[in-house]
Amino acid sequence: MRLLMLAGMLILAQQQPVVLSDHLIIKHHETTLSTVNRDDFTTLFSPLIDQEKVNQLMNRLNQEVSQPPINAKINDHGTIDSEQTGFKLYRSKFKDRFYRYYYGHGSAQIEVPLLTVYPKVDGELLAHIRTEQIGHYTTFFNSGNKSRAHNIELAAQALDGHVVFPNETFSFNQTVGMRTKKKGYLPARVIVRGEYSEGVGGGICQVSSTLFNAVDRAGLKIIERYAHSRRVAYVPLGRDATVSWYGPDFRFRNNYNQPILIRAHKHGGSISFAIYSSDVINVLPRKIPNASSQLPKETKHTRKAQHLDMH
Repeated sequence: MRLLMLAGMLILAQQQPVVLSDHLIIKHHETTLSTVNRDDFTTLFSPLIDQEKVNQLMNRLNQEVSQPPINAKINDHGTIDSEQTGFKLYRSKFKDRFYRYYYGHGSAQIEVPLLTVYPKVDGELLAHIRTEQIGHYTTFFNSGNKSRAHNIELAAQALDGHVVFPNETFSFNQTVGMRTKKKGYLPARVIVRGEYSEGVGGGICQVSSTLFNAVDRAGLKIIERYAHSRRVAYVPLGRDATVSWYGPDFRFRNNYNQPILIRAHKHGGSISFAIYSSDVINVLPRKIPNASSQLPKETKHTRKAQHLDMH
């Protein structure tokens, strides 16, 4: 009988989880993210805590729990999709809880504290700055060139709905991002040191040039703008803005006291940009010549590109 009781106690002991006497369980919504021990953060030959290891732990936790906020946007139906708040690790609160465990005794369990991250653009702001058009420009292209038209549409989508706040500097390259095959960009005609060639993302400069003219017409301050190495046909002489990821950028600053909204629209063989703001903005527009509605001639012969103007 005694042997049976001992055997039963051994079985029960085996079924129970092993409880570490000095560990910390870090949880998020009932999910265990990490289990650590005081010894993992003790500095060798010193009673001080290893701050570098604490920071590494917080970085790992932040990667697991962070959720970026989503700005409000105008959808395809013209209505506003509401913003969504995001979250990140509340580092100061986590440190406080971690230190209480570290300098205390025994094991512990903590829930990861979260800090709410609010989007820059909410629905109220977007509704406020979509009322007054302060600049507009349209250029035309051959929609039969499918690769080039596709690249133009991709870049326009990346720019549509972007908000630039007062005194903020806009960068075309940073907003659109790198033009790569992985992101869907296709090979099309570009300008290489004054000669036509072919490269991934061809057609992007028509997007940047159209935006430049809309922005300039709206009276915004141009910070950086470069011309192509040869004349392009889709804008008047001297009205182009070449861009390249490892080269020229197009940048402007919002010198008004109101945010501005960029709207982009590709329709058939045209690309249009409209600049909007609130109805209380004091606009100082500039006179900008319109682009010709005649389709630019396409060059059939190309060669391999190295340094690109994304024509």
